[in-house]
Amino acid sequence: MTNNKKGFTLIELLVVIAIIGLLSTLAVASLTRANAKARDTKRLADVGTVRTALEMYYSDQNSYPVAITTGVNLEEDGVFYVKVPTAPAPDGDCTVTDNTYVYEPVEVLPAGSGVYSSYKLTYCLGGDAGSVLKGVNTASPRGMTE
Repeated sequence: MTNNKKGFTLIELLVVIAIIGLLSTLAVASLTRANAKARDTKRLADVGTVRTALEMYYSDQNSYPVAITTGVNLEEDGVFYVKVPTAPAPDGDCTVTDNTYVYEPVEVLPAGSGVYSSYKLTYCLGGDAGSVLKGVNTASPRGMTE
């Protein structure tokens, strides 16, 4: 008598399911890291864009602006410079409070002149990105980190 039953055994099915589960777990972990890197890349691009707009503003106005607000256009005398971006969702060591773009003008002497010769733009990265380390960083006219 011959056994002509065709199909998979329970052990074969369990092995295949275990392999698929392992591969799925690895894929999700890789995507999570890729998403975090993408958010940091967006933060760096946003800060670079704002820095460029601030330099154009300074070139036209001979002063940096008094304030900028995320989600609002930076414009003066009918000239549009940039719509100040909003930071992506926080990750890594960045808290919700750290994860905003904070602009602070630096006034030049004489005090009270209203002329701002520099600025600080604070932002937070969830992980290292090239020469910029994770955590809270400050951009200025001199560069992306101080």
